[in-house]
Amino acid sequence: MDQAAMKRIRQSSPEEGPEDTEPVLELRNLVTHLPGEDGPLTIVNHVSLTVSAGETLSVVGESGSGKTMTFLSAIGLVPKPGRVVAGEVLLERKNLLNLTPDEMRQVRGTGISMVFQDPLTGLNPVFTIGDQIAEVLRAHRTVSNAEARETAIRLLERVHIPDPGRRVDDYPHQLSGGMRQRVLIAMAIALEPRVLIADEPTTALDVTVQAQVLELLAELREDFGMAMVLITHDLGLVARHADRVAVMYAGKVVENGSAEAVFEHTAHPYTASLFESVPSLDADTAHDLRTIEGQPPDPAFLPGGCAFEPRSFFGRGRSQCKTTPPTLAPVRMADHRAACHFSDELDNSGRRA
Repeated sequence: MDQAAMKRIRQSSPEEGPEDTEPVLELRNLVTHLPGEDGPLTIVNHVSLTVSAGETLSVVGESGSGKTMTFLSAIGLVPKPGRVVAGEVLLERKNLLNLTPDEMRQVRGTGISMVFQDPLTGLNPVFTIGDQIAEVLRAHRTVSNAEARETAIRLLERVHIPDPGRRVDDYPHQLSGGMRQRVLIAMAIALEPRVLIADEPTTALDVTVQAQVLELLAELREDFGMAMVLITHDLGLVARHADRVAVMYAGKVVENGSAEAVFEHTAHPYTASLFESVPSLDADTAHDLRTIEGQPPDPAFLPGGCAFEPRSFFGRGRSQCKTTPPTLAPVRMADHRAACHFSDELDNSGRRA
């Protein structure tokens, strides 16, 4: 997607991000390993991110870049025998990695909640949606059956499910995909968490329903003052809804900053390549749509230098890119960092200046 098109999308956003505040959620040098044939594989590689109350942080990257695993690590849901081996996850200054499993279960839902991408598998088909919302409430509070049902109805109404008093007794298969996603959101906000993580929340939904779900999330963020993390590969969604953006590749953050900085002053060739792989209304021919050459690297066989070097239009073959891993460093604008040895040689579109 060309920069002019991205700028128009940003200008269409109805609201500005919040002023800088103390982070609600802070990840510091988070490292997660999964077992491999020849030893542990580093799936999350020294990731540091922050998100503040009322702010939306979008985490972007191809499948396998480590986006979802980063936040599964943060909430203690790394698939076993994988494990977090280093770093800190601070929720309002409390390190979640120091909590016992029981303490962590109490934090999930009250302090931090996650909406997963598949609304059908996220709901149990043999229980009504009202029962499933009520179970979330009972896990953390002492409530009667009548109180739990009443609260479930109010939550369904809050996420704009029509006729909630009747729908509360429906089973998941009786709802559309968009309505099932709203039920998952209702479950996630039932205990008014400080942080809501939405993992590809509009996958498999049609465009109209996608917009409705994202408008709902933005409304809830504003009403509850939550911090929100939007995990996605859709740069159009990021342009419309993000205050800040983190781009991930091979388990690392390769660029982060305000949405304006990342979109209009792109400082990493991977970010630029993502933009160019998105269709644009300004494109005259199919040849204007570029793909990123090659495939994301296998975690067991990462290159010795920059992990993106073998695919980069800019760094491929350059000796420093092949041998020395770059670190996140400040570029151009305040609160804008990129992990590229030659960021100063790129123009605002991420191309060679």
